[in-house]
Amino acid sequence: MEVLSVNVGRPRPNRWKKVSTTGIDKRPVVGPVSVRAPGPKGTGAVGLAGDRVYDVAHHGGTDQAVYAYAREDLDEWQSELGTPLPHGFFGENLTTSGLDVNGALIGERWRIGQDVVLEVSGPRIPCATFQGWTGRDGWIKQFLRAAKPGAYLRVIEPGDVEAGDPVEVVHRPEHDTTVALAFRAMTLEPALLQHLPREIRDALD
Repeated sequence: MEVLSVNVGRPRPNRWKKVSTTGIDKRPVVGPVSVRAPGPKGTGAVGLAGDRVYDVAHHGGTDQAVYAYAREDLDEWQSELGTPLPHGFFGENLTTSGLDVNGALIGERWRIGQDVVLEVSGPRIPCATFQGWTGRDGWIKQFLRAAKPGAYLRVIEPGDVEAGDPVEVVHRPEHDTTVALAFRAMTLEPALLQHLPREIRDALD
């Protein structure tokens, strides 16, 4: 398991939201990149030096410090969509290889390289900027159906990361809530529950 690329965003105009700028355009960088806990959401800060978010109400902060996506899942999308998807295209900071990102447990910890430890905090939820960036009508629904969201991570131990760093799972919590399962619960399942009788839905609340 390893990091194939470390990707940092280039600010560009956002034509798809009221926020005028987006950092979704992530590109691989050469050499080590500093990773630090960014602090609370609302400032635009994220975990990687040189990167930031612009929709500060919905992105960034402690629980969305780093975003990881598996190259294997990008390759599946590449085949399905019929278009090349370079490292970083989904806005991920870390493109990984050999790591089951969507099968990771919430609270699982990864050691990357010598120093950095990251903790899986939750799935990525797609937004209008993501759909606009891909240029595909209906992309959000397609992404939701696939349930391959990638993982947001917290910074537990800071340090530097770079392409080629090994990834080791150093802790797995004692539950079975994966990134993919959490994603389904947050997105698909609420949509399914709306078809149940109101008394059943009320009992589930």
